[in-house]
Amino acid sequence: MSERRLIQRLRRGDTDALREIYVAHKDQLLTLAFSLVHDMNTAEDILHDVFVSFAGAASELKLRTSLRRYLTTSVLNRVRDRFRRRKTQAEREEANGPAEPTCTMPEDAAVLAEETQRLTVALAQLPVEQREVVTLRLNAGLRFKEIARLQETSVPTVQARYRYGIEKLRAMLPGGSLE
Repeated sequence: MSERRLIQRLRRGDTDALREIYVAHKDQLLTLAFSLVHDMNTAEDILHDVFVSFAGAASELKLRTSLRRYLTTSVLNRVRDRFRRRKTQAEREEANGPAEPTCTMPEDAAVLAEETQRLTVALAQLPVEQREVVTLRLNAGLRFKEIARLQETSVPTVQARYRYGIEKLRAMLPGGSLE
């Protein structure tokens, strides 16, 4: 069903429309939030907050962009709000570590957990703007033009942030592939 029809149904109070929108976008948005905050509980809280706000404002919602972009921007703004309110969040994230991945073989799980931990720590060391660009590009699959709009900056600036972020990650994570 088209986004336009789903939004019309949502405006009329159709909870199934909200459920369809949630199911269609939750995985990508949760991945994005987790990649930025490195804590699954916080990422889930952000996703919940975004959809509660979205549902509450549905009757007045006037999308000027795609629903995916609107929700991605909402997640990004929630993450930024949390960083502004909690300057010590990065220290807490390092202390808590990443969520444990699920693998069938214990050896695979150990390797994946170690790699995830290394990447999480490395991402946390990047400046916020670079971390956002790298995460939005690699995890959310956004184009540089879309990221530039989200960050309210130029495409060349976004491309430079991405390039510098990837270079720093490669230097911190020798032997890994990032793209």
